[in-house]
Amino acid sequence: MNSATPHPSAEPVRLRAMPRWYATLFSTDALERFGFFGMQAVLVLYASAPRTEGGLGLPIGQAAPLFGAWIGLMFMLSHFGGWCGDRVLGQRRALTSAAFLGMVGYLLMALPVGIQTVLGLIVLAVAGGLFKPNHQAMINLMFSDARQREAGISLMYVGVQISALLAPLITGYLGERVHWRLGFLVAALMMLLCGLRLANSGSRFGVVGAAPARPLDIRERAVARRRATIGLGVVLAATLVLWWFGALHLLVVVALIGIATVIAPFLGFAALHRDPGLGSGDRRRLRAFLVVFLGAALFWMMNAHASSLLNLFARDHTDRMVLGWEVPASWLQSATPLFILMLAPVIAAALPRIGRRNNVAVKFAIGLVLMGGSFLLMSVATSLASMGALVSPGWLLVVYLAHAGGEIVIASVSIAAAAEVLPTQFTSRLLGLLWLFAGLGGGLGSGVVQLAQLIPEPLYYLLLGSITTGVGLCFVLGRRRLTRSLSRGRGEGSAGSTVPNRPVGPPPTPIGSG
Repeated sequence: MNSATPHPSAEPVRLRAMPRWYATLFSTDALERFGFFGMQAVLVLYASAPRTEGGLGLPIGQAAPLFGAWIGLMFMLSHFGGWCGDRVLGQRRALTSAAFLGMVGYLLMALPVGIQTVLGLIVLAVAGGLFKPNHQAMINLMFSDARQREAGISLMYVGVQISALLAPLITGYLGERVHWRLGFLVAALMMLLCGLRLANSGSRFGVVGAAPARPLDIRERAVARRRATIGLGVVLAATLVLWWFGALHLLVVVALIGIATVIAPFLGFAALHRDPGLGSGDRRRLRAFLVVFLGAALFWMMNAHASSLLNLFARDHTDRMVLGWEVPASWLQSATPLFILMLAPVIAAALPRIGRRNNVAVKFAIGLVLMGGSFLLMSVATSLASMGALVSPGWLLVVYLAHAGGEIVIASVSIAAAAEVLPTQFTSRLLGLLWLFAGLGGGLGSGVVQLAQLIPEPLYYLLLGSITTGVGLCFVLGRRRLTRSLSRGRGEGSAGSTVPNRPVGPPPTPIGSG
């Protein structure tokens, strides 16, 4: 196999001087994430808006879990998306297909309220599940050094957060003040640009991602078709049964997705663990990495509150008047990406220097403690709001600052660490499994959020904040054991070394903010 290195010489990855392959991944990630963060800002508000105002007209008790269910479905489909990249399409075709599929999903959302809204959410979940693991696989495959990979993923957050900052401002304003459809149309345009960018940038990656690393043979294709047919048949049959008994409504669908997101990660983990392409050392590291999967699930469960309870708190309990003008509630969703945009270059430079001996455990502890601490702060804020007065939005801004730091650390470390666990032929699939566990967090979040209607909100935030902080401290206490379990035994080599014809990316490149 020819080298996949698009540029033989090492070229620094900087914001102002990016290699062409990194610039493509940087820009397409930003374009794809525009729609996601726009949905994060407006989906719950759109769902709870009256039908007379173009919304879905759902009560808050049904609208609040909707985002968690949708993101849970998307993350659950990421395992299938990673499998498609590894075994069927190759990462690059998977990315291009996902971009144009996402455009279709947003166009469906822009149509008048009806069955097409449900179809739009499903199509967007499929597109996101296909895009996310394969984009991250391309980053991992193009970097050949673990520490540079981690820093490169952190820096990638700069591009993501430019879109994440703008998306709530644009889609939020258009949705809340003009019409919801316009926000979805803007997101569709971004996905079109993303697809065109990917379709015209293939030469920048050499042979990396051009074809599946382990294409299906004839027998495997037959098995895949049979399983897909059975799976679709089960979903269709369940839908018809629910419709026949008059039970096909949102809460039932959310509950079913929640159940599926709890079961699917462990089924996916078991299937990957049994794969005959893995050796005993690979399986040992995969079992150890289950702790990382579960830690990520907890983090994303907590993070999902930003677009549900925290979004509603911003609308109902914060003083948003500025010079006589009320700031749209959705605009506060731009706080987290703004903070990430500011912090990402700093964290990208600092991450390789933190916890060198117990890299993953120490950094996961930092991310979880930041998230847990933010919920403890929300316990105080909701206590003040319960007295009847509007509180300062500064409470939410501090919470979102903690979320931003935690998100950069958790996402960068988990994605980069995944590249070191298994051979490169399993990269997309393992990353899909990572987001499948993130889907577990989203699914649990859509159910856990219901507790806020049963217990006082200050107690709700206090309990969740204490649990998350405690788990973060457990990562510190178990850091040496986790490090030993993830390390490679003598003679195992590095990730992918036991697999012939591994596509190689560029040599290690220094990362900086420029």
